[in-house]
Amino acid sequence: MENTKLSQSLEDYLEMVHMLRLAHGIARVKDIAASLSVKMPSVAKAMIELKKLGLVTQEPYGGVELTEEGQRVAAAILNRHLLLKSFLIRLGVSEAIADKDACCMEHILSGETLGKIEDFMGPAEGPAAGKKAKAAKNTKK
Repeated sequence: MENTKLSQSLEDYLEMVHMLRLAHGIARVKDIAASLSVKMPSVAKAMIELKKLGLVTQEPYGGVELTEEGQRVAAAILNRHLLLKSFLIRLGVSEAIADKDACCMEHILSGETLGKIEDFMGPAEGPAAGKKAKAAKNTKK
């Protein structure tokens, strides 16, 4: 998976699976669809792609599970989002706009830029802080 760059859409799906599992213990296709405001066939297609990449597993009609690699990648995506949201809030951006903008920014900023933001924010608000966050965005971007 290291060499595979996920599309923004697949990152969003993977992140949502992770957040739903954190918040509710399970990520069901219908909940993923509702949280991302997409139709269930779109979720099913994305899950097929994520399965091919070895990031998720799913039994027929069952919840979506993250593989070990999927867990690692999803946590990194969520941590990027939380870092950027905290950064924007510190700048004075409202929480709702910070959440929306962080969702866009998390997909395009370089590792170098993210690293500098993390250095600026300090360890209490960097990616490690994401572990303390409750399914941060309340399962809705």
